[in-house]
Amino acid sequence: QVQLVESGGGLVQAGGSLRLSCAVSGRTFSRAAMGWFRQAPGKEREFAAAIIWSAGSTDYSDSVKGRFTISRDKAKNTVYLQMNSLKPEDTAVYYCAAKGPNLKGLRNPGSYDYWGQGTQITVSS
Repeated sequence: QVQLVESGGGLVQAGGSLRLSCAVSGRTFSRAAMGWFRQAPGKEREFAAAIIWSAGSTDYSDSVKGRFTISRDKAKNTVYLQMNSLKPEDTAVYYCAAKGPNLKGLRNPGSYDYWGQGTQITVSS
């Protein structure tokens, strides 16, 4: 089946940068978009960024816009999240997700079909 594996998480000081990767493997499927979501302890899963797989167009939440950049490498079947100017409020488990074929609900985690295991991001003051 389809598997999504995140990497690149860890501990970073406020103002620093990290780059997350999400490698997709397994059977092929009609993928419409890839997204990054995050979840802090005691809070609901929150949309961060998404990218339309074919065209490369992007969407961001207001909380990360201007600081985070989502991109994808079609040849490597990998999506990235470049995170700059990190804040302690960014501390969360970050999840990669795949959505298809319907493009509706790009910011809704319930509309995604496959999920990675998550990777912890901790931003210290």
